[in-house]
Amino acid sequence: MAFARTTALEFLRRAYEQNRLAHAYLITGPPGSGKEVLAAELASLVNGTATKDVFSAKAREIFIARPESKSRRIVTAQIRELEHALQMRATDGRRKVAIIPDADRLQTEAANAFLKTLEEPPKDSLLLLLSALPEALPETILSRCIAIPLASDGEARSKKEEEKLVKLLQQASRQTNWSVQFAYRLAQEFQQLLRALREEVKQETDGALKQEQTRYKDATDGAWLEEREEYYKALTESLYLQRRAALVETLFAWWTDVLRASNEVAQRDIPAAKQETATLATRFSTTEILRRIRSLEELRDHLGRNIHEGLAIEVAFLAIFIV
Repeated sequence: MAFARTTALEFLRRAYEQNRLAHAYLITGPPGSGKEVLAAELASLVNGTATKDVFSAKAREIFIARPESKSRRIVTAQIRELEHALQMRATDGRRKVAIIPDADRLQTEAANAFLKTLEEPPKDSLLLLLSALPEALPETILSRCIAIPLASDGEARSKKEEEKLVKLLQQASRQTNWSVQFAYRLAQEFQQLLRALREEVKQETDGALKQEQTRYKDATDGAWLEEREEYYKALTESLYLQRRAALVETLFAWWTDVLRASNEVAQRDIPAAKQETATLATRFSTTEILRRIRSLEELRDHLGRNIHEGLAIEVAFLAIFIV
């Protein structure tokens, strides 16, 4: 589950006040999720530094390693310098904070070098790794950090997509003839929603890539651009799959509400559709509802195994939306 930045900060604040703050966090989220803002707020919390100064030369006991080489990678020399700074004694009552934006840009050697620090962090230190693509990080690093996934404006857009899907399902519930043609048309409308979602994600990541190209075009080599194009291609796919999964979970929530209504359980995951799910509960037996939920489980499994998306959706909808 992804958190709003303010929610994540409150969680970290409570951990700090109860002396339960971990030594290493991996703050993840797509561009615009506020990863650097949260890192700055946490550094400010533990050291009393003005948040706006955390990423400036004014900050004391705060050390940052960004991609700075021609290849836009974080190299071993930067990690060695960071580790040396962390070994220095902090002012009484303060913590040494290491922040690594774009941690997925760590060279393999640099990542390996940083493992020692993650395993045996210096006294009074706090390590913050930030990444929009954590799956690019080695498992050895992932396993040594507490993950804090952040939601971005994309989460709000996901809610809009889910609302569109719910409206589509509400319309479907009013249709009395659930024929093959009807199920196929509903599958097509669901896939149209996914196509719009994918295009939106691509526009966001294309914009982020263009910003990097403008910022670093005179300070990098050609290999960097090719790598970043691959990076944003992978990020686009990762974000799309996350938001597609959220829509599939909305389908689960819908049919789970139908099952609850069938068994006279008051709880609803989609309260706005309470009337429609209750209507469907009168049309289908518990066995028929459970069969549809199993078809959704098969859809989720097929999508997870990269079976052709369109085919998997059509097969599932033909099983779910035919009487």
